[in-house]
Amino acid sequence: MTQPSLRLVDTDPAELAVDAIVIGLHKQPDEDGGLLPAAGAESIAAAFDGKLTATLALLGATGAPGEVTKLATLGTVTAPLVVAVGLGDEPSGSAPAEETLRRGAGAAVRALAGSATVALALPLPDDADAPGVLRSILEGALLGSYRFAGYKTKPQPGRREPVSALQVHVPDAGDDAARAEVDRAAVVARAVRLTRDWVNTAPNDLRPPAFAEAVADAAKGTGLEVEVLDFEQLKAGGYGGIVAVGQGSAAEPRLVKLSYTPAGVADPKRVALVGKGITFDTGGISIKPAAGMWEMKSDMAGAAAVGATMLAIAALRPDVAVTGYLAMAENMPSGTAYRPGDVITMFDGKRVEVLNTDAEGRMVLADAIARACADGTDYLFEASTLTGGQVVSLGKRISGVMGDPATCERVKAAGESVGEPAWPMPLPDEVRKGMESDIADICQTNSSMDRAGHMLQGGVFLREFVADGVDWAHIDIAGPSFHSGEPTGYWTKGGTGVPVRTFLALIDDVEVNG
Repeated sequence: MTQPSLRLVDTDPAELAVDAIVIGLHKQPDEDGGLLPAAGAESIAAAFDGKLTATLALLGATGAPGEVTKLATLGTVTAPLVVAVGLGDEPSGSAPAEETLRRGAGAAVRALAGSATVALALPLPDDADAPGVLRSILEGALLGSYRFAGYKTKPQPGRREPVSALQVHVPDAGDDAARAEVDRAAVVARAVRLTRDWVNTAPNDLRPPAFAEAVADAAKGTGLEVEVLDFEQLKAGGYGGIVAVGQGSAAEPRLVKLSYTPAGVADPKRVALVGKGITFDTGGISIKPAAGMWEMKSDMAGAAAVGATMLAIAALRPDVAVTGYLAMAENMPSGTAYRPGDVITMFDGKRVEVLNTDAEGRMVLADAIARACADGTDYLFEASTLTGGQVVSLGKRISGVMGDPATCERVKAAGESVGEPAWPMPLPDEVRKGMESDIADICQTNSSMDRAGHMLQGGVFLREFVADGVDWAHIDIAGPSFHSGEPTGYWTKGGTGVPVRTFLALIDDVEVNG
């Protein structure tokens, strides 16, 4: 669905002619025994003659983070509805944590589906942190309004349309820095929403040729250079991993390369983004259990994130050369599928003994990583729904990150800054030892099929294909890329868009710090 319009306003929130006004609410009791309105809500609280928080408390509000309470204003202020979103304890600093505001804005806007125009008057500090806090509110509001269009053929009773216009209250709506944040937030949210759309699309509608075409079409007119390798070109080019995984499907594999070169920058830093694009994963000959297999439509979330990030980069135009590699295949069982026991010659010439065809992601990624290194890059960040071991180890909100330690710390810091947490994991020598092959350079998984350290096995395997001198990190997003529970914060059910915002934060980091 269409992204809402977004603009800044500096009119008194109590006088805004909108369908609803969102304010923040803290847990601590005020002098009247109610709750404490957050900064930004002063004029709203005054209009209620000091009874706002007590009334909200009667409606069940507690100020807990993300809690949404609606109150009809009955003409007390111009907007007919005040919506209080919980922000937790009153902050010791000038504003709540950015992720608390991001989630709160998302929850409030999602709860206001059916309202056309919504304004947010949430706390903004009057210091150097203001741009980051404003960015969080803007992103949360835009992402909280997301809804996948879906495939339903009949109107759904009681289903209300998402908010179509957003206003965010700031001290000065004409401030250049604040206006720049609006422009950036619109670009970033559009990329996240596109990632979600691709992940949520039914797998019969987004097989590798269709996915490649969708990415190439989206890149038209952006200034990105696009290269798409089809099945015959992949075979001729020696992409053994992508060919092996994709050859079992009637929908042939693809490798999409998207390149951005900054204008007028001599010798820019080079970043490669690599994404796994398994448009559906049955496990192949090593077939998966039927339970939950439908979620394997999301096994292309890494490639979706890379493709959408490249579109955002084309719009944001950093002084960094960025290239995206999207390795696309459908892992199906058939008479032409690759088998356990096969030995595959990869793009860089290494030979891999296949033990489990359901470890297909690392096969396509290895070729894409090797190609990125052959093209030349200083940094390589790769994202994939690679292992169930990530979910077992870190759950469904925290990605696992493996690679060289300094780069992993950069990913961790970038993720924390945008609300996409990642935790560095080791790549122990004993894991590599367990992947020795009697007949090839390396086994695709542990040679005894031991799943201990399963997430780490994926990282160890991919390390084999990273060229010397390249700073790299593998981000396992198996859990965080797809939310199967009820909507929460700025996440809706389905694709989340992780790690688009982490990628963009990393590009910013490289641009500033090298």
